[in-house]
Amino acid sequence: MRKFVLAGLALVLTVGLTLAGEVAFVKYNAEKKELTVKEDDKEATYTITDETKVKRGDKDGRLENALKYLAETANEGSKFEITVDKDKKTVTELKFPGKK
Repeated sequence: MRKFVLAGLALVLTVGLTLAGEVAFVKYNAEKKELTVKEDDKEATYTITDETKVKRGDKDGRLENALKYLAETANEGSKFEITVDKDKKTVTELKFPGKK
């Protein structure tokens, strides 16, 4: 019983460290690799690292292409999903909608 309780506690703590959600693009600072997004009427700024994974639909994407899109093409209000590490304020995954 004790192992079950400890495993459940570990699961809850692990899930609490990373959160995913749909956000709206606000701006991207290429020099600092900082992404500012709007989620539930609140703006938040996160750092993109070299370990950040990128997905476009079901396929894996390249980080360089995603950064180029954010810096040059993305419009304010563009929607996509991010997974963040709230403790480090970093983006662990960017997920863009696939092409139709």
